[in-house]
Amino acid sequence: MKDPLVAFLRHLASEQDASPHTLRSYRADLLEFVPARRSGRNGEWLAAVDTRTVRAFLVRLHERGLDAVTIARKLAAVRSWFRFLVRRGVLERNVAREVRGPRTPQKLVSFLPIDEASVLMDAKPAGGPERGRDAAVLELLYASGLRVSELAGLDLDDVDRARQTVRVLGKGRKERIVPYGSRAASALAAHLASRGDARGPLFANRRGGRLTVRSIHSIVRRRALACGITRRVSPHTLRHTFATHLLDAGADLRMIQELLGHSRLSTTQRYAHVGTDQLMRAYDAAHPRAHAK
Repeated sequence: MKDPLVAFLRHLASEQDASPHTLRSYRADLLEFVPARRSGRNGEWLAAVDTRTVRAFLVRLHERGLDAVTIARKLAAVRSWFRFLVRRGVLERNVAREVRGPRTPQKLVSFLPIDEASVLMDAKPAGGPERGRDAAVLELLYASGLRVSELAGLDLDDVDRARQTVRVLGKGRKERIVPYGSRAASALAAHLASRGDARGPLFANRRGGRLTVRSIHSIVRRRALACGITRRVSPHTLRHTFATHLLDAGADLRMIQELLGHSRLSTTQRYAHVGTDQLMRAYDAAHPRAHAK
């Protein structure tokens, strides 16, 4: 193996269907681990790597002031690379797995309560040719819980307007069908009336190219500020709001897992945390002293 790092990145691209963003992140993280005096080619130096080498790498990251989440991500990249090298016979064991990573805080992603979500969806967007497009972007994000990259990647052919579903290509190139409601259907119909029936990106910019992830972030942020919502709102916030509102309304966790495209239920359990309203209803219904007599 002439270049173990290049071989690993090719593996991620060809066999794991990793996105360009994922490949860039892995490459940047692993280049930090590769000692500066070595090119990473031929891989002879890898045989000398032990747990002390990995711990020293984590210490350097900590001394740079990086937070625990970032350090844990970089350690995970090294573990994945070494696992690949063990399977290919380059290394005898994955020493990175023997190193304990930093304890990361359990952060709850913010979500919008129903009243704020309604204000965001019902507000009239600014005038201009993009008004209908922006309204459809917001409605579909909240109605389907799509990742922003999934929404940006939608083509007109992915939308089944009769069944009110979209065909989504998620992480790992896994395809799923996600429904959307009548409000999103109305917004999409208005958008498509001005867009036309030509094949191509469902949401396009002024030049006719595909709307980028960054542009979708800007659309959501502008609408939230225009509505007087001071907290930071992103497409991911709407994804989390979608899951939380379904859970609060009694939706099955496994159904939410399928809609979100999570491969493991544990991911959904962390993602769609129990909302305050559901906690209060459960408390009022179950606790013997919840109500004064």
